[in-house]
Amino acid sequence: MTLPDRVASLADAYERHFEERDRFLWRWFYALAPSFTLSTVEECHAAHVREQKTILTMYVTVLDDLVEHHGDRATFRETRRLACDTVPADPERAAVGAETFAFVERLWTEFEDGLAEAPRRGEFADLFAYDFRQTADAMEYSALVSDTPHMANLTGATRYDAHNMVLFSYADVDLMFSPSFDRRDLGSVRDTLWDLQEMARIGNWLTTWEREVFEGDFSAGPVVAAIEGDVVSPEAVAAADDPDAVVESIRESGLEDRFRRRWQRIHDDVRSRDADAESVDVDALIAGMETVFEFHLATKGLK
Repeated sequence: MTLPDRVASLADAYERHFEERDRFLWRWFYALAPSFTLSTVEECHAAHVREQKTILTMYVTVLDDLVEHHGDRATFRETRRLACDTVPADPERAAVGAETFAFVERLWTEFEDGLAEAPRRGEFADLFAYDFRQTADAMEYSALVSDTPHMANLTGATRYDAHNMVLFSYADVDLMFSPSFDRRDLGSVRDTLWDLQEMARIGNWLTTWEREVFEGDFSAGPVVAAIEGDVVSPEAVAAADDPDAVVESIRESGLEDRFRRRWQRIHDDVRSRDADAESVDVDALIAGMETVFEFHLATKGLK
């Protein structure tokens, strides 16, 4: 998979400022994006929308890494302001250097400028702003769980942490470029997105939780369920000197199978519904989330 020049240039810049993510991740997402793009996106906009969502993913990933891997709340707060606040971001309050902050700002500006010609930007801009705030809050919630494992609970992981998958914001971008979408279908589409976003989160959890434990991130569903079910204690999870024992206990607990069954139940439920949306192909969207799950499983350990 070759990234388009616009995205490749940003990937080059990312590598100059951050080291957490391999370029494979951006290629992985770029390859996958068409699978969960709404059928209403006009063909003439499809390539641009694919780039937009890849750039948004880069911005989200950088924010997530700042708060999760770097523990840099100051920079996280200022860089999220670029998207989520009417108060201008202040690089002076960030912990990173000016060039690194400028790169994060470039990511957001590149994405925002890419919406300028969206036929329905004005119509869905407020919805995107709201949904993206949920994603930013999800990142902060995950960081709090990692810092305070005693607060871990599966309800919180499902309701808050699932927004880390950005599915609502991706759909909002699609809608901005969907002249044929009927607003009367919006409630039905969003109702389905709640389930699909949890499916996406489960796929991500199942294939990244082990790596995250070694990185000090304890917010993944299997880890939270293990704490909640006394498979491991919060103290053991927080003890950085023996993550292998924690990982092995969770592997042997059968909790991964529990999440696989949960994914299947949600999938079967959304498949059995008669979605009341005529302007968009909901079945194709559901099929796309099956592809997302397959991508997760096929690339475990690579992202």
